Amino acid sequence: MTQKIAIVTGAARGIGLATTKLFLETNWQVAMIDRDEAELRLASEKLPNTVAIPCDVSIPEAVQEMVSRVQTTFGRIDALINNAGVAVFQPLEKTDFDVWRTIMATNLDGVFLCTQAAIPALKESRGSVVNIASISAVRASTLRVAYGTSKAAVVHLTKQLAVELGDYGVRVNCVSPGPVKTKLAEAVHSPEIIKAYYDAIPLNRSATEQDIAETIVFLCSEKAAYVTGQMIAVDGGFSAGGIGLPALRAQRE
Repeated sequence: MTQKIAIVTGAARGIGLATTKLFLETNWQVAMIDRDEAELRLASEKLPNTVAIPCDVSIPEAVQEMVSRVQTTFGRIDALINNAGVAVFQPLEKTDFDVWRTIMATNLDGVFLCTQAAIPALKESRGSVVNIASISAVRASTLRVAYGTSKAAVVHLTKQLAVELGDYGVRVNCVSPGPVKTKLAEAVHSPEIIKAYYDAIPLNRSATEQDIAETIVFLCSEKAAYVTGQMIAVDGGFSAGGIGLPALRAQRE
């Protein structure tokens, strides 16, 4: 049986790296994509059955070259994980157009460009696409006017792609993580903010990178053969909860 091939963008660290490792555990080969070439090569060197391809997913020509290289190297593409993303958290009045475009270029344009470039190979393999959005796509909060809007667009783009590609047997789904315990999250959020998140999550913890990876790999498997056009919130119940949860928890204690 021919080994399956996944492209994972933003693969040098975090959710992308965890997803790469889980694909390898399930006997896939992985093209690891990231614009941080040094970190990407460092990660890939430790992982057999991977190839590292530096690429900025916001640049059309670079994306076309990347996908062509994957096809030349492996001969097929069975899954595309659009995970590459950037986050800048600023108040609305401080979010200038350059910041807006930087976020949209990677978080939204990158998903469109990578998917469009991979369509011929995905049609041939009847493969799948998983886009990584965020709970910020469905739950607005301060400091995220650009980030949250970009992720909301990714959710709708997922539906568009699923409808257009369904006739070819290509499935397209979206994973929206809630708070995730990553180095990036710890760097941009204070301990007080992280605690506030915990108080609002019914499962009372942030997700791990592995939690998100498990859902991504499931969506690319035959077990999800009839799942397409869906957004799955992997958030410990964060989006299901409402005002009063912290108070209720305090009352129980």
